[in-house]
Amino acid sequence: MTNTLENIDRKIKAPAKESLLTPRFYTTNFEEIALMDISKSLPELKAILKEFLHDYNRNHFIRDKEFDQNWNNLDEKTKNLFIEFLERSCTAEFSGFLLYKELSRRLKNQNSILANCFEMMSRDEARHAGFLNKAMADFNLSLDLGFLTKSRKYTFFSPKFIFYATFLSEKIGYWRYITIYRHLEKYPEYRIYPIFKFFESWCQDENRHGDFFAILLYSQPKMLNTFQSKLWCKFFLLSVFLTMYLNDLQRSDFYRSLGIDARQFDIQVIRKTNESAARVFPVSLNLNNDKFFKYFDNCARYNKKMIEIEKKSNNKIYKNIQKIPFILLLMIDFIKLFFLKSIDTKFTLNVIKSI
Repeated sequence: MTNTLENIDRKIKAPAKESLLTPRFYTTNFEEIALMDISKSLPELKAILKEFLHDYNRNHFIRDKEFDQNWNNLDEKTKNLFIEFLERSCTAEFSGFLLYKELSRRLKNQNSILANCFEMMSRDEARHAGFLNKAMADFNLSLDLGFLTKSRKYTFFSPKFIFYATFLSEKIGYWRYITIYRHLEKYPEYRIYPIFKFFESWCQDENRHGDFFAILLYSQPKMLNTFQSKLWCKFFLLSVFLTMYLNDLQRSDFYRSLGIDARQFDIQVIRKTNESAARVFPVSLNLNNDKFFKYFDNCARYNKKMIEIEKKSNNKIYKNIQKIPFILLLMIDFIKLFFLKSIDTKFTLNVIKSI
């Protein structure tokens, strides 16, 4: 009876409005991936599959007694910011689950080793999404993941774009989670909710997923060693980093509630992810160029102006006209960022040894 009443009291949260900065759902050319020649990386793929099958976090995502309390003690602003964090995180994890699950289904008859790897990663992402959605239930809310599956627009990316973007997102996820975890271990008075205690082991799933995509990229030399691929790698580095930067700076109050400066946090995560990418991509960003974060800060200001415009008026046409100058300024600074001299990297891959 108690469970029934809890389910009645819980509200299904309406999905956040989609924009360029919200987590996206992706689809791709499954046949092209199925037909890829992965022989160059077969030993490494077998090794990472063995890692996935070990399932180190099988018993990690189990809620303890610390969750069993009333969370109404959080002030309304902090609570709303935290719920938004949970929703965005859950949506991103669920997006990964859908993509990986579909890849495993489509590849199983043509490329079994990739299919098995994607199946194991979809298991991890589903586990993460479920854990986050359960956390939302502590605030009497939940996401209808089935509705999200049907209602969200799916963005088509070619396989190489999927590999670039997911490699970066998984590595960013690792550095974000481990950085938050280490900060809150040092300053536990800012741990507003017990989910953050799970981030140390959680982030290792993200790291293994990133390693898988590094191996996959290594198996396809044309995705890394051509002039065109070099430009695309630089584009994705900038796009993924800037998207995170704009998202986090507009939610600086949430990070402040954790005792974290959002800008310094993002700079740290960007530096660490850039180092990780330098071991795979043929190019990395020169973050020591004084202009780099100056342009990022400019883009954050333009984004803030557009958010303010969005809040002021209900007239969509009028709002869009007002945003045009800031969209153009943001695009100009992104182009300036792209033409900053980058760093050529010597391609290396840390071979994952069998255990």
